Amino acid sequence: MKVWLVLVLILAVALALASCAGHEWASPFDLMRAFAGDADMRSRLLVEWRVPRVLAAALVGVLGLGGAVFQGVFRNPLAEPYLLGSAGGAALGATIALLVPLGGSQSLLLPLLAFAGAWGATVFVIGVSRVAGAVDAAGMLLAGVAVAAVLGALRSFLMLALSDDTVSLQVVLSWVLGGVQTPTWAVLGLFAMISIACFGLTMLLAGGLDVLGLGETMATGFGLEVKRFVAWAVLAGSVVVAAAVAFGGLVAFVGLAAPHVARWLVGPMHRPLLPASALVGASIVTIADAIAGAALPPAEIPLGLITAIAGGPFFILLLAHRLRT
Repeated sequence: MKVWLVLVLILAVALALASCAGHEWASPFDLMRAFAGDADMRSRLLVEWRVPRVLAAALVGVLGLGGAVFQGVFRNPLAEPYLLGSAGGAALGATIALLVPLGGSQSLLLPLLAFAGAWGATVFVIGVSRVAGAVDAAGMLLAGVAVAAVLGALRSFLMLALSDDTVSLQVVLSWVLGGVQTPTWAVLGLFAMISIACFGLTMLLAGGLDVLGLGETMATGFGLEVKRFVAWAVLAGSVVVAAAVAFGGLVAFVGLAAPHVARWLVGPMHRPLLPASALVGASIVTIADAIAGAALPPAEIPLGLITAIAGGPFFILLLAHRLRT
């Protein structure tokens, strides 16, 4: 119980600090005045821009939840949510939304196409692995590498073909490097409902992931249909990842690091591990986004750069520890 209180407290402190951080720092009293209905410009900016972004950053932290699912499915603590081409699919969808004149609101098209690209890429990988007769985890990984390469090439082609003096590729690069989009309260509510649904969906997989961790032979002996369960678990995890990248871009290493931190705190069983991974991921992204917005005012550092700078050394230490053991 103490661990859960600590995780919730850390997230609450992260949310409060991130709400105060920015190009111009706000005090807790400024936040209280803003939520009390103060009508001046500073209060309106806090309520309509900064706080929704902070809450969206916390929801992007469901990448930790997706990472826990993928690590459980592939029985590999070095697995991360972008293994099966979801990153390439999301980047392709975002590139189309940003560079192709489709009409409509770009603020709506961008998350929709990024979500469709991320989830569609994973569905395509599962389809390719089934056609090839390699529906196990290793076969999906190989199919994912191939699909990711093709999607990356398509994105590069679109960037070369559609760029001109009137179209800047900086917006595409900025999205690929990661960055939380500031949503309206209505969009934030939709994102919250999607995140809650993703959490409920993955919790249904907790028992199967525990059994799968014993190995495919033992899991089959316990009555688990391994191939079908792996496919469904991958699809569920990809929905989580797609929702996160739709609103946060490609945020590196959170899905890899958060489950490890959660595993140290609550152990390997997935029923406590999944919510703990979500809480840890939410805290990491919230803090990283606050640093991204406040470190070099008035410029803003891409969120993915912050998480990569912090996550790269973490991954190297994790890999070294795994090789020694």
